[in-house]
Amino acid sequence: MGRENQTWMSEFILLGLSSCWDTQLSLFVLFLVMYLVTVLGNFLIILLIRLDSRLHTPMYIFLSVLSFVDICYTNSTVPQMLVHFLSAWKSIPFHSCVFQLFISLAMGSSEFFLLGAMAYDRYVAVCHPLHYPVIMHGGLCLGLAAGCLGAGFMNSVVQTIIIFRLPLCHNVINHFACEMLAVLRLTCVDISFNKVMVAISGFLGIMLPCFLVLFSYGRIVTAILHVRSAEGRCKAFETCASHLTVVSMCFGTAIFTYLRPTAGSSAEQEKMVALFYAVVTPMLNPLIYSLRNKEVMSALRRLLGKLSVMLSEITAQLGPIVLLLYGYVQAGFG
Repeated sequence: MGRENQTWMSEFILLGLSSCWDTQLSLFVLFLVMYLVTVLGNFLIILLIRLDSRLHTPMYIFLSVLSFVDICYTNSTVPQMLVHFLSAWKSIPFHSCVFQLFISLAMGSSEFFLLGAMAYDRYVAVCHPLHYPVIMHGGLCLGLAAGCLGAGFMNSVVQTIIIFRLPLCHNVINHFACEMLAVLRLTCVDISFNKVMVAISGFLGIMLPCFLVLFSYGRIVTAILHVRSAEGRCKAFETCASHLTVVSMCFGTAIFTYLRPTAGSSAEQEKMVALFYAVVTPMLNPLIYSLRNKEVMSALRRLLGKLSVMLSEITAQLGPIVLLLYGYVQAGFG
């Protein structure tokens, strides 16, 4: 088949996770709950950091950007997957497939770079605490965050253009979304060059941030071991525990998906790993950072306290009005 087939490819068919109607209904309820928890949890993290001046520090600036990335990544795939669970015809227009692949690649790549930047931030905080405010100043934090997003989008642009310039044999994608490896399986030509590009992209976008994380935490562990008091070691570890947990999940799933031998992978395994990365990880990130972070929990309690006071004031102001209206209604019926 020639390139003409790609030109006239108006839509793709997604096979999804299951063809059983009962299973799809169960999955719809499960992933709808997970989607709502993901969006609300990450939005709450952003709101807390925005409203509480105590959280206006480099670590939480990166965390708010990470939450924004997770919201965008989840919204690039999950809403469409939920619609398809209730649809008999699971199709996606060609331009929507291109956009979905572009956004998911951009957000996924940006997240790895952000995790690397956050590891560097923790390294400076633990190993150079006295110079931390000078090194991690606001301009550097914003520059690193913008650089992470820019690098993610550049990687996505290159990969998306290369993939969709290939001629495609058919339009049935064995996946729940337009995922890179799943789309490459539709091609009619040799994709050795694309495999090389995936490997290069994986090295630059996954392994380089991973090496930065390993280097940072290697220095952090060394610094912690030199702390004499057990309380000091515990406090230093607590500042890194949440980030290290998220790093393990994100890099582990990505390396399993994109950097293992192609012969050892299957479409079903890739779907499960992609599902974990697209749905589970973004949902767990705010839970990990909030439940294991005293500062975030304190900010949440302060916000709930303010909301409680506001509701009390509103209730106090509306009380006489409600009683007055009740009196009028009683008089009218009397």
